[in-house]
Amino acid sequence: MAKQDLHLTRNIGIMAHIDAGKTTTSERILYYTGKTHKIGEVHDGAATMDWMAQEQERGITITSAATTCYWNYNNKQFKINLIDTPGHVDFTAEVERSLRVLDGAVATYCAVGGVQPQSETVWRQADKYNVPRLGYVNKMDRSGANYFDVLQQMKDVLGANPVSLVIPIGQEETFKGIVDLLKMKAIIWHDETQGAEFEIDDIPAELQDEAQEWRDKLVEAAAEFDEALMEKFFDDPNSITEEELIAAIRKGTLAMECTPMLCGSSFKNKGVQTLLDYVCAFLPSPVDTPNIVGENPNTGEEEDRKPSEDEPTSALAFKIATDPYVGRLVFFRVYSGKVEAGSYVFNTRSGKKERVSRLFQMNSNKQQPMDCIEAGDIGAGVGFKDIRTGDTLCAEDHPIVLESITFPDTVISIAVEPKSQADIAKLDNGLAKLAEEDPTFTVHTDEQSGQTVISGMGELHLDIIIDRLKREFKVECNQGKPQVNYKEAITKTVNLREVYKKQSGGRGKFADIIVNVGPVDDDWDIKENGGLQFVNEVKGGNVPKEFIPSVQKGFEDAMKNGVLGGYPVDSLKVTLLDGSFHPVDSDQLSFELAARNAYKNACVQAGPVLMEPVMKLEVVTPEENMGDVIGDLNKRRGQVEGMEEARSGARIVKAMVPLAEMFGYVTALRTITSGRATSSMEYDHHSPVSSSIAKAVLEEVKGRVDLV
Repeated sequence: MAKQDLHLTRNIGIMAHIDAGKTTTSERILYYTGKTHKIGEVHDGAATMDWMAQEQERGITITSAATTCYWNYNNKQFKINLIDTPGHVDFTAEVERSLRVLDGAVATYCAVGGVQPQSETVWRQADKYNVPRLGYVNKMDRSGANYFDVLQQMKDVLGANPVSLVIPIGQEETFKGIVDLLKMKAIIWHDETQGAEFEIDDIPAELQDEAQEWRDKLVEAAAEFDEALMEKFFDDPNSITEEELIAAIRKGTLAMECTPMLCGSSFKNKGVQTLLDYVCAFLPSPVDTPNIVGENPNTGEEEDRKPSEDEPTSALAFKIATDPYVGRLVFFRVYSGKVEAGSYVFNTRSGKKERVSRLFQMNSNKQQPMDCIEAGDIGAGVGFKDIRTGDTLCAEDHPIVLESITFPDTVISIAVEPKSQADIAKLDNGLAKLAEEDPTFTVHTDEQSGQTVISGMGELHLDIIIDRLKREFKVECNQGKPQVNYKEAITKTVNLREVYKKQSGGRGKFADIIVNVGPVDDDWDIKENGGLQFVNEVKGGNVPKEFIPSVQKGFEDAMKNGVLGGYPVDSLKVTLLDGSFHPVDSDQLSFELAARNAYKNACVQAGPVLMEPVMKLEVVTPEENMGDVIGDLNKRRGQVEGMEEARSGARIVKAMVPLAEMFGYVTALRTITSGRATSSMEYDHHSPVSSSIAKAVLEEVKGRVDLV
């Protein structure tokens, strides 16, 4: 293939709430770009992008699938690297890592559901990684669809600035096309050709006024991003050309000051070609994005790399998958330079050189061999021995560490054991491979009970893990009941002197520290600075400088186990005030052990509390079931935070509910509402539990230990 012009490359993802139509939209994109010759349907289990057996059975997306396709726009061929992401909050890591390496995203909304909880989550994730977005309101043919309502919700809920590029022609069952406000033409799709053919016509007479009104709003919005256009807008709005409008809106989109909006019905094959055109027109190419910034591991200096083949190589591994035929497959985005098959790359985390034996361009779970993946492109490689999600791959003579990917903490755990003892090794191998693929899935052995405990983002997440163990690794498991991932915190600051002394003939151990131990300051950012806020106020060398990091390390390690039930303590402020040392007996280990003892003794006095995960819940229920739904939430210690009217007579109930009370909630909700209500929930924060509940939880923990 001819060398690709980077200006004509688009790395995009499709992100949305569950069931907004992400995968269906991806399937249509593959069909119209000629990548597939038959449209795969999610509900038939035949979607190309949903290739896992679990995805096809459940009709949901579990892992983000990548593919590459080509689209002609304005007589130029654009290359589109497309990632289809999951909507379920349980698989939020897939969205997080995809957005980290993408340049632009298509935020998809259901025309009936509008802005839903997971739409807010992915919007915030895109903000975090500065990803410009194009909005697409799907399912315009459904009963209750309202494009303009969704635009309003985007302003109200997301604080977005949606700029409509189209208005629908008809809605619900009469939806047949759109008016393109840039061209001021109507586009009508032909049902009989699966939307592959459409005609461009004059705007229907009854929509002329409305189209003109929305065109004026579009021009006004575009004029804000271009002063020359603003002057033209005041002098003669009709002299503004389509090219000028596109340039101004593109400028606003790349600056993340506006979101161009489109609508359609992917399932009915309407609107996808326009979406592809405007992905090419408005979303950034790798050249439009700021240079990637990283740190030189040798000097600690900040460095940046341009998206050019002539720069030293830098790439970020964002996903690891196990393929039955090629083994461990590592997905990466090349930011500068190029990665060639058979070449060596340097992994800055492990400090080792790795040989990339083969390279592929991906089409869902099928691989197309490549000789080289260049700057600005996304590909996959085989042959890595030691690699993790978030690792930087670079040239050995020009090392760089790119910002890694942060993932949320797990909230739910279950104990697992193989049904037959012979499968223990198979289970360990399977769990290790799955944990390597999925950073939000962790495995550990409970020290007290000796059980293998797996943790994840929700019941569905762990369900899928157990299912994959059975299918891919042929291990049948018994599982314990779900356990909530509690944490501990302290509420008061205490002052303490801790002396650690040990004499056993010969050289002994000695350390003496005086510390204040308490909650962190209000302005302390745990995500940015870590959980331990350590302040050194020792004067006059009473504790020598070389021992101070040992005190800090002692507290850091001790925080993994709280004093109530052994749960981790998320944040702690330690002020080292004073101390003393022995010229012969003091060493680093003595001060580390003194710090650990000080932690235990201080936490007991500092008002320790148990913290439980609290979930943000949203239930959409018919009006007549609302009383029962709220009554049930009250029983589950839920706090109802608001009720809103949804369209078509339903009500939206928003609440905060402890995760411990939410196991099996979906089934209970179906029973209460005869299957008519839907719910979605995501982790919000940890909050203290009452003393009676804490007592019950801690007794249960003690009971499990006693059994062993």
